[in-house]
Amino acid sequence: MDETLNGAEQVLIAAASAFARDTIAPDAPGWEHRRVMPEDRIRRAAEAGLTGLLVSREHGGHAVSMTAMARVMEELSKADMGYAFVLVVHNNLMGAISRAGSAAQVERYLGPMKTGETLGAFLLTEPAGGSDAAAITTRAERDGDGWVLNGAKAWITSAAQADLLSVYAQTDPSLGWRGIATFLVDADTPGIVRETPYETLGAHVMGTGGFRFEDCRIGAATMLMAPGDGFKAAMAGIDIARANVAAMCCGMMRSSLDTALAYVCGRKAFGQRLGDFQGLQWQLADVATDLHASRLMAYDAAAAIDAGQSAVEAAAHAKKFATRAALAGIAQCMQAMGADGFSHDYPLARHLACAKMAQYIDGTTEIQNVVLSRALLKPYE
Repeated sequence: MDETLNGAEQVLIAAASAFARDTIAPDAPGWEHRRVMPEDRIRRAAEAGLTGLLVSREHGGHAVSMTAMARVMEELSKADMGYAFVLVVHNNLMGAISRAGSAAQVERYLGPMKTGETLGAFLLTEPAGGSDAAAITTRAERDGDGWVLNGAKAWITSAAQADLLSVYAQTDPSLGWRGIATFLVDADTPGIVRETPYETLGAHVMGTGGFRFEDCRIGAATMLMAPGDGFKAAMAGIDIARANVAAMCCGMMRSSLDTALAYVCGRKAFGQRLGDFQGLQWQLADVATDLHASRLMAYDAAAAIDAGQSAVEAAAHAKKFATRAALAGIAQCMQAMGADGFSHDYPLARHLACAKMAQYIDGTTEIQNVVLSRALLKPYE
């Protein structure tokens, strides 16, 4: 697969692999144990060249293909999917600013985001709604030349430390999704309340939490996408996000399978290696098959995006299958290792929590079934 990518993209993938091995993997257990989001983590990724992936070369970015981005995130997820997902969000916001931002926004934000000084977050989900993005209630009301924001956002990746917020708000409820606009708002703007990060099953490195907007006044120049364009842009990025999530699940499955294989081949019971028992061999062979299928689906979706083709169904299949396969496969790898698989001495417990998280982000498994069912039934309408 990597042979289809250009030389610069292959260098980035190698850098991501080395960064995952040398920087993320040693620290990830401590991050999770302390339930913290390390302050310097994006800066370190930036130093490794892992920011600006979707930014045009004109604006100083890498302008990689979707396939290359998914491969980068797969490599990072072998060490920690939570960390990788923070970089997905950060890179996606950089890409949006590069494509749709004003000259002033590009000048102000892309430089600090590329160096890791400024961490970006994507604020769409709300406390009373996630899957129905068109029904958001956060309001942006005209106030002279600017706007006033009121409302709340929930389940925001990097909420604990984000510096720049991409806020989706309704400008006119009577217009439905056509009234939704996107604003770039500095997190320290008066009227923004940063909520306490959530206590979750895992992935605390993501710093997931929420924000409240209480008569938050922002200027006209903060608008990134006009009413209607904001919602369309959010939906347009869904296929990209789903392909990336599928690829990240592949990274966790690969790490878990390698860990389990090394364990069962290095431990003996009843006079032979654990890996010589056919039951364990077949159990891990099933994981390998699901991993292979997941990778084919993930990169089929990425290839469709790169070709400018519709990837709606391919991305839905990939995310649905890979997240299910990861949750089951990581659990099987843990079982093969006995009680040791349950220990934080190995990465499988962190991977398992992230695999469950993957079934929620960028559209739940049930939403994928809605997408696929509509496609199945469409010829019969």
